[in-house]
This record gives sequence, C-alpha cells and structure tokens, in this order.
Amino acid sequence: MLVKPEVVVAVAALLIYLVWAALAFGLRTLVQWRRTGDTGWRGGGMTAGSLQWWARVVFTGALLLGAAGPVAALAGLPAVDFLNHGAVRVAGVVAAVAGVVATSAAQGSMGASWRIGVRESERTELVTGGAFALARNPIFTAMIVTAGGLALMVPNVVSLAGFATTVAAIQLQVRAVEEPYLRRAHPAAYLDYAARVGRFLPGLGRLPRSPSERR
Repeated sequence: MLVKPEVVVAVAALLIYLVWAALAFGLRTLVQWRRTGDTGWRGGGMTAGSLQWWARVVFTGALLLGAAGPVAALAGLPAVDFLNHGAVRVAGVVAAVAGVVATSAAQGSMGASWRIGVRESERTELVTGGAFALARNPIFTAMIVTAGGLALMVPNVVSLAGFATTVAAIQLQVRAVEEPYLRRAHPAAYLDYAARVGRFLPGLGRLPRSPSERR
C-alpha cells in the first residue's frame, strides 16, 4: 500500500520539530551546564500575571501547538485549501530545516551568555557579534522561521495557530520583557547597538534614540 505524500511530510514535520526542540532546549541546556555549571534557565518564581509569566505561558502554548499540528495531520485533519499544494510543503521543509540550523547557530553565538528568560538582578555580557551583528534577536528569528516552515509542511488550522502563537509569544517576550531589561542592564551600550541593528531582520526594527539618550 502506497503511503500518501501528505502523511510522509507530516511524519517529517513531527521529526523536525522533535529534533529542533531537542537541540534548542535539551542539548543547549546541557552544553550550558557543562560549560558554566548553570543551566541558563531563568524565570523560576515569576509572579503570576507578570509580562514574563504571560510570555512563558503563551510560548508554552505555542510549543504544544507546534507538536499538535503534525499529529493532527496524521490523525486526518485536512490542510486549508489555499495552502494545500506540494510546492508549499516543499518550501516548508526548506524553511523548517534552515530554521533548525539557524537556531543552533544563533544560540552558539551567545556563548556563556545564553539564557532562557530574564533574571532582573543578573548582568551578562551584551552579545553583539556573530549572528547578533545581523539582528538583535537571531534565535527568535530562527524560531519563527522554523515554526513557519512546519506550518507550511502541515498547513492545517492547528499548525497555523501554532505559528501565530509563536510569533505572539516572541513579540511579547522581546518587546515587553527582554528589551526593557537590556536597556536597564546595558543603558548606553544597548541603545547604541539597537540603533544600528534591526530587531529580527537586518535594518528593520532599529530603535531611534531620543535627544536625552544621545547625551
């Protein structure tokens, strides 16, 4: 019995997702712990209802939806009509694999400063080299590419919801949690960096400096 191409792609999407999660969270945490004795995870004891708490909740939901999309496809949930094309799925494979590779590369650029979440009292080095010379949040950019690729591989409503939730969680984490923290932790250095380098893509989302901040 021949296996439908959609089923093969759904299995591939689930495998890519699992590899991405294992590399981005499991392996990276292990590497950080072996190098520094610290897992790099932050946010324990977060106040329920805080911005970082909500960002963590939404991102957790995005991770669950990301896994649920391929599973739903395997269970028979159809793709939305306008994305139900072989070329779309091929583009999704390319994007998803590129996103996995880019996530690992961008995390490597952070070195010992790699963290998940923010601890207000902590002051790590401001990383501006490697992938961070191209964008201020290259890890998140790569995660969005990965999520988008997976959604194109299995373009059903669950996967599309997962992609939308991923983008929302990342925007909340970056704009409401990490950028304010970095401005407090590295006032002049971060303002100079943010004025030169885009938020997620080169040249886009640079932060203009006010006259008072230029002094």
